Amino acid sequence: MAGAEATRRSEPRKIVDEYYSVEFSVSGAELSYQFRIWNVSTRGVCLVVRPDSDLLRHLKVGDMIHMKYYKADASKPSEFMWTQIKHITKDEAGKFKNHYLVGLSVSET
Repeated sequence: MAGAEATRRSEPRKIVDEYYSVEFSVSGAELSYQFRIWNVSTRGVCLVVRPDSDLLRHLKVGDMIHMKYYKADASKPSEFMWTQIKHITKDEAGKFKNHYLVGLSVSET
């Protein structure tokens, strides 16, 4: 079972180790958004979004967004990857209390 856990967590660990932040825009929003990538262990890889952010009106679970990923090593070029919104969860009592955790999953296609 330990092997299954390691396999399941390999993508989030790679994303967090290799990339620092993402930038993207969504249909209907006037701005592009940039967020730091967080690995919140119980929720996986996510973005932390303020509760009053206009972005929340434009995101839905299941959305596929073409995101620009910035490397942790700034001397390396950024990469575009299709990313699915896996969950949008309000953090009621954790480190990011009253903020929304937007779970990400990078698509292989």
